[in-house]
This record gives sequence, structure tokens and C-alpha cells, in this order.
Amino acid sequence: MRRTVQAMLAIAILIDIAYWSTWFLDRDVLASEHTRTYYDFENAFPLADLWLGVACALALVGLVRDNRSAVFWLTCAGSAGLYLFGMDLLYDVEHGIFTAGGGNAIEAVIVALTLVFSVTVLRYAWTRFDAAFDSGRRRTAP
Repeated sequence: MRRTVQAMLAIAILIDIAYWSTWFLDRDVLASEHTRTYYDFENAFPLADLWLGVACALALVGLVRDNRSAVFWLTCAGSAGLYLFGMDLLYDVEHGIFTAGGGNAIEAVIVALTLVFSVTVLRYAWTRFDAAFDSGRRRTAP
């Protein structure tokens, strides 16, 4: 499972970079609508996605180095992903994005991948929590 999570983190970083590069170079490839409101909504995400990318990168470094900081960064990445999933899903449902425009399939895939990624990363972090914080300490009976 560790390698799967590492791959998911690397892929998330690449998708983040590819998405925003495409958005700023040729947004018509991704845009589900061509309205000012939609552009304003999408343009509110780069900073949050940058935070997600940073958390993913630091989680990946922590996992590769077998450092207990990985649990913290996995939790940051997973929770940031769930927040972004919620924001994106609600907007898309409220505005009929999944059924409009050329980017609707791309948007649906991004929303689904964000949910799967976030839940997987959080579950993996949760199952490693005790090991990360008990390393180097002996358990003693109360």
C-alpha cells in the first residue's frame, strides 16, 4: 500500500501542475463554461491547489525517507483534498457543470479522483499514526 500511496502522491502533483498549466495557457481545453462567474470560481483555486501540491510533495518525501513527518503531511494532503472536493462538487452540482460544456467529463474525473485520493491518503495516514509516534518509545504498563 505504501508504494500505491507514493504513486498517488506523485500523480496528484503531476495532475496539479498539468491542470493549472493548461488552465492558464488554454483554458478552453478544460472549461465547462465560459462565463465570468465560472472563471472567477476556478481562479480562486490555484493557491489551495498549491497548498495541496506542497503537502503531497512533503508527504512523498517523508514516505521515501521513512520519516514520521509523513503522517502529518499525509493528513494535510488528505484533508486539503477533501476540502477541495467538497468545494468543487458543490459548485459543479449547483451549476450543472457535469452536464454542460466540453470540460464536464474532465471535471467529473477530477472530482472523483480527488475524493478517492483524499480518502485513501487519510486512511493510510490513520493506520500509520501509532507507528509514527511510538517509534523510539517503549510502552510501559499503566
